[in-house]
Amino acid sequence: MTKRRVFIGMLMLSLAAQAAGPVRDRLAERRAAAQEARGDMDEEEGAAAPFTLPDGVRLLADQSYGAGRLQRYDVYLPPRADHAPVIFMVHGGAWRTGDKANAQVVRNKVSRWTARGIIVVSVNYRLLPEASVAVQAEDVAGALAAVQAGAAGWGGDRNKFVLMGHSAGAHLVALLAASPSAAISRGAAPWLGTVSLDSAAMDVPGLMQQRHFPLYDQAFGKDPTYWAGVSPLAQLKPGGAPLLAVCSSRRRDACPQSQGFASGAGKLGIRARVLPQDKSHREINEALGQPGPYTDAVESFLSSLDPALASRLGR
Repeated sequence: MTKRRVFIGMLMLSLAAQAAGPVRDRLAERRAAAQEARGDMDEEEGAAAPFTLPDGVRLLADQSYGAGRLQRYDVYLPPRADHAPVIFMVHGGAWRTGDKANAQVVRNKVSRWTARGIIVVSVNYRLLPEASVAVQAEDVAGALAAVQAGAAGWGGDRNKFVLMGHSAGAHLVALLAASPSAAISRGAAPWLGTVSLDSAAMDVPGLMQQRHFPLYDQAFGKDPTYWAGVSPLAQLKPGGAPLLAVCSSRRRDACPQSQGFASGAGKLGIRARVLPQDKSHREINEALGQPGPYTDAVESFLSSLDPALASRLGR
């Protein structure tokens, strides 16, 4: 009898251990997803981390495009810029934190692209709770118009802009790309294309109607009408410029959201491509500009937008 009890006990422990494995895996997956969602805030909050400018690159810091403290942008100028294309970068941070000068936002991008004669501009915008997401999109549109207006004075070409953003910034540039008239009505000129770096908010109503993290409630509230108004997918209009949606394949929502947007864009005749990457949310931003297949893939898209960009990128 004792042996039987020992056997049963060992069997139950074995079954419990087998069951615990999938449970542990699910919990680990949830923790990883939560960390990625919180990464919007955690990775970009606090003071901007300084980095050393590449040789010959000039920084025009804190240029104003409005009266607000955060309505500022930085311009990174390559030596002897002449009719240079412009990468217009919008930082992330869950719509409530982040900074244009953070090293992971600009360091590798500036090093890579100024060396190829491309101007890089990094933009701040007013944040939650001071400014709603809709107002933030207006800020980005206003900044774009101001930077385009000043581009010729720095050796840039106002007609050769590419919008780029990470996380919350990816959502904001995708929102402008979905309906360019919102930016054009604020004085912006049409741009060549848009690169969205790992947004999980391309379809805001779809996101908000499923289980989601609290940071999205803070950003988008509870009004379905508002959700549609700040949803890139819902705001898609014919005539938009091409868009590349980079997404982390390690996140549950980012690639499906990007694929849904690309499908909707394709139905309207807009060229949109999804580029999944086996990288973390942070790495999608920070690694862009480092030599390798990821940067090459993004530059292939950039080169497809304009011969001048292709020439500068050596393609």
